Amino acid sequence: MNRTEALELVREHVKSESLIRHMLSVEAAMRFYAEKYGEDADLWGLTGLLHDFDWEIHPTAEQHPAEGAPLLRARGVDEIVIRAILSHGDNTGVSRDSRMEKALNACDEITGLITAVALVRPSKSLLDLEPSSVKKKWKDKAFAAGTDRAEMEKGAADLGVDLWGEHVGNVIAAMRRIAPELGLMGGLS
Repeated sequence: MNRTEALELVREHVKSESLIRHMLSVEAAMRFYAEKYGEDADLWGLTGLLHDFDWEIHPTAEQHPAEGAPLLRARGVDEIVIRAILSHGDNTGVSRDSRMEKALNACDEITGLITAVALVRPSKSLLDLEPSSVKKKWKDKAFAAGTDRAEMEKGAADLGVDLWGEHVGNVIAAMRRIAPELGLMGGLS
């Protein structure tokens, strides 16, 4: 499956534009890490793009992403991608063994927090967002209370990157590449 086909599959099953933007954010972060580690950016990006494609049709932890896997197989998605997607769900029993699987887990939650921080800033932009601003909001447990901070810390550690010294900045940089698609250019350009 190529990216165009993957995006068609996402749009077929996902109606929420914010969820689509989340998947695009994870795709961008995955591509960034693939490039950093000398891996296949298309494969890693595809994994990020597809990771939540079934959330609206399987919206519980018991269903997602396990019940989406057969749909991906029916569309001919590579088993490496499917395994990585399954590994991002703690309920599937699929361990995170490969660097790609660890990267998907590390990038998933943090993109949501970064987006939330960007949206409450006066600029509403990623272009002037710095990790220190994310860290300040991180300390406010009421802010983005639905995000799992412990999971974000563990994900970065499992990937072998320091959360504040490297990871948050990497993900912001990756998301900046597609800020117009994410609606996060704000008043800056």
